Amino acid sequence: MLIPGYTVRTGSRLDRARLLKFMQLTYLELYPEGDFSHLAQTVEQYFASSTPLWWVEETSPSQKVPVGCLWLGSAIDQVSGDRHAHIFLVYVVPEHRRRGIGSALMQEAETWAKDRGDRQVGLQVFLTNQPALNLYRKLGYETQSLWMLKPLKPESDR
Repeated sequence: MLIPGYTVRTGSRLDRARLLKFMQLTYLELYPEGDFSHLAQTVEQYFASSTPLWWVEETSPSQKVPVGCLWLGSAIDQVSGDRHAHIFLVYVVPEHRRRGIGSALMQEAETWAKDRGDRQVGLQVFLTNQPALNLYRKLGYETQSLWMLKPLKPESDR
């Protein structure tokens, strides 16, 4: 994956705290008033050697600070039963967007999936995240299903 002005490195188990920070940044952009401390449980549960992680860093600074992240895992297609790659997280720091980093990370996901024999890549995206939806559609992703929620009121509120 070549992105002019940037390098890509594979993450490791030592990146747990940084991964959590990037996940929280993602959600805080969409829901600024939210408390996303619970995402630590997601990282704890799913971050493993079988769920690879990549970081994008600027080439020039002496101190390498990640500006983009890709975290992958596996899922099972509920229709076919086939295992496929699932994108847990793709995030690019706002100041570095619209430079091809997100597209390059998505290409990395597809390459990883193809290399292990997967025939598709899945992800979840919030309907309010229009920039991400635009990117995914441009890259050929299509809506397969809708995840629907119904808030339930506690008995005491009825």
